Amino acid sequence: MKNLRKLPIFTCFFLLVLMLMRAEAIPPPSPAGGNYLAIDGVDDHAILDFETFGLLLPKDTDEFTFEAWIYPTTLPDRNILPIIFSQQARMYIWPRDQHGDFRLMGAVHLDHPAGLGGVAFGMREIFSPNQWHHVAFQAEAGQRILIINDVVRISRGGTTLADDLSHARHPQDFTIGGFGEKIASDWHGGHFWGHFAGYIDEVRISTAARYNAANKRNFTPQKKFENDAKTVALWHFDEPSGTRAFSDTSGNTYHLMGENGAKTDGEFAAVEAQGKLATIWGRLKR
Repeated sequence: MKNLRKLPIFTCFFLLVLMLMRAEAIPPPSPAGGNYLAIDGVDDHAILDFETFGLLLPKDTDEFTFEAWIYPTTLPDRNILPIIFSQQARMYIWPRDQHGDFRLMGAVHLDHPAGLGGVAFGMREIFSPNQWHHVAFQAEAGQRILIINDVVRISRGGTTLADDLSHARHPQDFTIGGFGEKIASDWHGGHFWGHFAGYIDEVRISTAARYNAANKRNFTPQKKFENDAKTVALWHFDEPSGTRAFSDTSGNTYHLMGENGAKTDGEFAAVEAQGKLATIWGRLKR
């Protein structure tokens, strides 16, 4: 700060504006703490190769939860459906509709005697960029449940997951953030499965319905997801910034690989900058 006092007033004002702009561009710390997965929305994604790992949930699974913290930074094009994660179940964003809202969408491949079937449903909520949101997709007792923060949408219907995705018109790998390429949507005419731009943290897959939808409140987690007997995979993304291999902490060794630049980030944001211009100035000079 002593050096800043020696600068002309205009220069100090310019530096202050630059600092504030830079600070606004930095995402706040993840609600779970630690680092997070950073993906650019072009072709970055994290992947579990199907040939190596197969499907994450076994045959006859009819109770499950897929959940994560997400921080979208770029609003999607109307013709692109950004993927949050995908395999037997998929979560993605539906672009703005005539009301100016975004839809959080959930889709599931169901087990049918006649072959692979699928169903998608969603909830229309204001889905603001540059904010952290907790999202969850779960099934239990013939109900499919979609959650964003403390809002819930329930749809009745089959929940038994298919164990054969060979008829699906997209890769069978488990992916976070997209497939690595745009693929024509099999359920939404004129749209493409695309890439999520922003940050994703605390992805957990479970063979249990984690949230009591009947309560319709208190869904948002207040701490890191925990591992238990119902946890199939859990990625905290707390590896050092720049890491491109992400450990599964469930003990089931579903270790993700970052492709095309997907990596951990977050150490910069972990420093509280409010009221500490000297700290910000020191970082900007690097």
